[in-house]
This record gives sequence, structure tokens and C-alpha cells, in this order.
Amino acid sequence: MAISAKLVKELRDKTGAGMMDCKKALDATDGNLEAAFDWLREKGIAKAAKKADRIAAEGLTHFVVEGNSAAIVEVNSETDFVAKNEEFIALVEQIARLVCEKKPADVTAALELDVDGVSLETLIAEKSGKIGEKLSLRRIEAFTKGDHEVFGAYSHMGGTVTALVKLADSDEEKARDIAMHVAATAPKYISESDIPQEVIDRELNVLKTQAEEENAKAAKPKPSNILEKIVEGRLKKNFKEVCLVDQEFIKDPDLTVGNYLGKGSVVAMVRYKVGEGMQKREDDFAAEVAAQAGM
Repeated sequence: MAISAKLVKELRDKTGAGMMDCKKALDATDGNLEAAFDWLREKGIAKAAKKADRIAAEGLTHFVVEGNSAAIVEVNSETDFVAKNEEFIALVEQIARLVCEKKPADVTAALELDVDGVSLETLIAEKSGKIGEKLSLRRIEAFTKGDHEVFGAYSHMGGTVTALVKLADSDEEKARDIAMHVAATAPKYISESDIPQEVIDRELNVLKTQAEEENAKAAKPKPSNILEKIVEGRLKKNFKEVCLVDQEFIKDPDLTVGNYLGKGSVVAMVRYKVGEGMQKREDDFAAEVAAQAGM
């Protein structure tokens, strides 16, 4: 029978499951709403949907490098305990391999990928129901390299932080070292040429205002041409701290990353830290124990 959009929406509102999953459930049960709800529960999808309002800011980052392809992903869970679960770790590795192979453009496209007859979104929901926590694919990045390029990857603290870089005219040892450096220092840009003009203008305005205020309070104010040079110097210094090639190399502070690279260059870099920028779950452990004890 034909499944109406209204019926799909009704099941979605009831369960919180995805539109495609609701359509599949209704197709499988000839449009019977209650049977479709049970179908979703059996698959673990409806159970997972009830967790949709929970905060999933723990989890793992992971990389995969296969020949001329590479990928990095972040998959979130609610607790770091589940992040150590073997089934969750296997899921994260499976997702990274899938992204590396298929190279979806974004998370939405990744969630639509087929995994043994079901979408990745459905697979994650089923695992969520089985494991008992909200699980979510937060971000992905897939790369392809040429023969003159090389990948470098580094994962820290069991996947809490992962970095992936692509270098040109370099070697694997340097690529891994640069990935390690990126994981440790979290540079925002590869070089100054990558800094957006609006960022430069904003920083310049802040530094100029600071310098003018300092100058106004000084016993001997500096002329405007000297003040401009001071602002330019501070701007350069600030940008050197956030640009990869200008940073002091962690394995040899006497060198910048650019010096260490020599003739090589960084083509791309990405760094994921689990839960970065997300709201963290705050548990009241004492209250939880009291509630479980019926106090």
C-alpha cells in the first residue's frame, strides 16, 4: 500500500526516528502505526529516539589511511565509559573506513550510505539502542592525495584528539610528526595567507585601539608611524602563534614547523578533539546515588 507523508510524519513525531526509518517501518507493516512503532523498537531505533534530548559530548575520534585515501571522524556518546566499549570502538572504526572508501561530502550524506542493506543512520540508531546511550556522528572529513603527496595521522589519548594532514613533497615520517604537532598545538591556519581578511581586520582594530590607549597614557607618547609599526609587530606575533608553519616545532623548539618541513608544504590539515565546542553533560553523582537508593 502507498504510505502517506502524513502517516510517516505521525510515526516520526511519536518515535523521534528519522523519516526514512519511519517509511521503512510503515512499508514493512502495511501502514499499521502501532506495528511500525514496534518494528522500530525491535530495531532499537525508537528506543534510541527517546534519548534524542540527551547530551552526547563524549566519544571518540578516529582516522583511517588507505593508499591514496584517508578519513577522520568524530562519533559521540553520552559517557566516556561507553567510549571505551568494544562495540562502540568497532562502530567508530567501521564509520571511518566507510567515509574513507565512499568519501561523502558531509555528515548528512554519510548517514545515507548503505551498510549491509541499511543506512548508516539506522545502524547508528540500532547500536544506540543496544548500547543504551545516544550515539551520534558529529563530523567527518575525507581526503584524496596525489602520488607526490603523503598523509600523516596521529591519535592521542586513545582517540580523544586526532589530527590528519596532507603534505606535498615530503615523507611519511615528517607527515606523522606534523600531525602530532597539530594534535598538540591546535593551530587555526596553515599559514598567514589562509587567514580570512575579516579576521585580520578585526584583530588589527583591537590591537590598534589597545596601542592608542596605551599611548595616550604614556609619559612620552610615540608618533603615529612608530605606533603603526608596534601594531604590525603585535599582529605578526599573534598570527605566528595560530599559524602552523610559523609555530615552534614541538620536537625541536629551535625550528619552526616551516623550517622542519624544508621544501615540503602542508596542503591540508584537520584536527578533531572529542566534544570540542559542545555542551558537556553535568552529572550530580550524589543525587544520582540517592535517587537509585530511594533516598
